[in-house]
Amino acid sequence: MSTAGGAMIKVLVVDDQQLLRQGLCSLLGLSDKVEVVGQSNDGLEAMKWLQNNPGCADVMLLDIRMPRMTGIELLNALKQANALIPTIMLTTFDDHENLMGALRAGAKGYLLKDVSLETLAEGIEAVYAGESLIQPAITTTLINSLQGLNTETEEPEQVEPLSSKEKEILRLMASGCSNREIAAALYKSEGTVKNQVSTILAKLGARDRTRAVLRAVELGIIG
Repeated sequence: MSTAGGAMIKVLVVDDQQLLRQGLCSLLGLSDKVEVVGQSNDGLEAMKWLQNNPGCADVMLLDIRMPRMTGIELLNALKQANALIPTIMLTTFDDHENLMGALRAGAKGYLLKDVSLETLAEGIEAVYAGESLIQPAITTTLINSLQGLNTETEEPEQVEPLSSKEKEILRLMASGCSNREIAAALYKSEGTVKNQVSTILAKLGARDRTRAVLRAVELGIIG
């Protein structure tokens, strides 16, 4: 995936752990596709940075748990101000509840904090291009966590039934596969898969792939 005209993708890194934040910035400095244009210690500082530098960041890497203003609070504030930019949450395996809240607040995806440069750069490119980002290891953990929470007695919300083929595509989406990878696995054209993914999103009432997978898990369609 390449950016329009070969331009560098401008990234704002937000994390209260200075060593980790600087490590991420140093890692991104090795990429020829990404440029770190700002760093913030917490959500409040990031909010001020974005207000003072409108249009200067294309993508935000955002920690969830921070003092003064958390990642979720920042996302909600930006959404309310109609100033939300594509955001990847930086998370750990024990942050399921907060991660769900961040995704509902508008985050486009999530990555582990010990992510490799290749995965991080590809993730930034994906959300910059309007895609959502699913990292399989976290998805599996989230699914297990959600299954543990799905002990309520109330009836699951009804959605338009998915065909067996659509469920197969949904499972591949949950595994982190791109449309191209799904097409190769199912011997279909990428365009056909893209159309089927759109149908799946519509049936589940989801805005993107991440929410489609999480919604399917909540409804017991996959797991």
